[in-house]
Amino acid sequence: MADPMRIRAQAAGDKATVRVLMSHEMESGQRKDSAGKVVPAWFIQDVSASLNGKVVLTAEWGPAVSKNPFMQFVVKGAKAGDKIAVTWKDNKGDSRTDEATVS
Repeated sequence: MADPMRIRAQAAGDKATVRVLMSHEMESGQRKDSAGKVVPAWFIQDVSASLNGKVVLTAEWGPAVSKNPFMQFVVKGAKAGDKIAVTWKDNKGDSRTDEATVS
């Protein structure tokens, strides 16, 4: 299983800025190894974020996203103490969900 995501959520007024650093190799399927064989594609396909259990963001990614991707977004209606959960699923079926509290 992948390493935990690093999630930071900071409230300012009625909005919260959420920053997420995901740990994933993100192979495009274009690179070759030292033996000349193509390294199979392995990348995050779906990302979602929820605020207190309600989905506030969904995204579909592809092989062009960099290794260990960083994502930042703003959520309206968030306040200190709310829970932000971020989930990703990759093309091999692996997934990860991590959570942070808005500060």
